[in-house]
Amino acid sequence: MPQQTPAAPLPRILRALGVTDRDLASCTPLTGGTYNTVTRVTLTDGRDWVVKTPPSHSAGLRYERDLLVNEVAFYTAAAQAGGPAVPRVVHSEPDPTAPTGAYLVMTARPGRPWHEVDWAQDPHDERRLRAELGRIVGRLHAVTGPGGFGYPAAPLGPPAATWRTAFTAMTEAVLADAETYRVTLPYPVDRIRTVLARAAPVLDDVTRPALVHFDLWPGNLLVAGEPGARAVGGVIDGERMFWGDPVADFVSLALFGELEEDGDFLAGYAESSSGRLEFSDSVRLRLALYRSYLYLIMLVETAPRGVGEEAAAETRQLVAPHLVAALDAVSRRASARSGG
Repeated sequence: MPQQTPAAPLPRILRALGVTDRDLASCTPLTGGTYNTVTRVTLTDGRDWVVKTPPSHSAGLRYERDLLVNEVAFYTAAAQAGGPAVPRVVHSEPDPTAPTGAYLVMTARPGRPWHEVDWAQDPHDERRLRAELGRIVGRLHAVTGPGGFGYPAAPLGPPAATWRTAFTAMTEAVLADAETYRVTLPYPVDRIRTVLARAAPVLDDVTRPALVHFDLWPGNLLVAGEPGARAVGGVIDGERMFWGDPVADFVSLALFGELEEDGDFLAGYAESSSGRLEFSDSVRLRLALYRSYLYLIMLVETAPRGVGEEAAAETRQLVAPHLVAALDAVSRRASARSGG
C-alpha cells in the first residue's frame, strides 16, 4: 500500500503511464523546492521515480515559463556527460493543457543534500567529493547546445545568435519583473541597467553555448554512501538551466563565496574534458555579471511567490549586500577593461 494517497494531478499522470494502485509501493512528497510540486514514487517492481508538476498559478518571473521544458533539456543533454549522478527522463508532457497537465517523470537519485551531511565524520570525504563534483561539472560544460544561446523553453524569445544578446534579454527580464512587482532593490533599476550594459561587451568573449545548470547550490547536490565511501549521488533540479557561458555555474557552486578558493573542485574540473579554468580579467568580470543576475533573481522572486514581508526582509538583508558588491565589481572591472 502507498504511504500516502497521491495528490491531484499525480493520479492522472500515473494512470497515463499505466501505473495502478496495486503497482504503488509508496508516494512521498518531497520538500525543499520552492516552485514545482515534487513527489517520489516507488513501484512494487523496484522502479523509483520523481514526479514534478508545475504550480497551477501563472504568477512568476518572466523567465520561469515552462521550466519543465528546461529541465528535460538539461537531463537529456547531460545523460552521457554527467554519468549516473544525473537523473534520466522516464516521460514528460510539456503541454499544460494536456489531460494530465504538464509533468516530468525522472529516475530518482540516492542520497541527501550536500549541506545536510556531517562532514566532520571524515574530513577527507568533502575534499574528495569536491574534486569528483568538479569532474562532473567539467564534463557537463563540454556539452554544446543544439541551437543558440538562452533558455530552451524560450520564455524570452527564440535562441539568440550571441551570448551578449541572450544574457541582456535575461537581465532585462528580471529588471522588468522588479519594476512590475515594485521590488525594493539596493540601487534604482535604471542604474543597474546602466552598470550591466557598460560591461556587456565582455560577453562577446563567449562564443559556444555550453550546458549550464545555474542552480548548483548544495541543496541540489546529493551525497550517497557512508563516511569514507561517499559519492556524488545526484545532480538534480536542472529547471533553471540555459545554454550559455559555463562560468555562470561557478556562482551557485560557491554561493556568496569565491570558487577560486576551492582548489579541490578546480583540480577535478581541470581533469575533465573542459580542462583548467583560468581566472582571467574577462572571467572575473563575467562572474560579477552572473552574480548580479542571480542575486537579482533571489530578491525579485520573493514578490510573485508571496513569501511574506518577514521572509522577504530576511532575503533582502542577506542578499542585497552581495548584489551591491557584485554590481560594484562589475562597474570597477568594466571601467578597467575599457580603460576609463
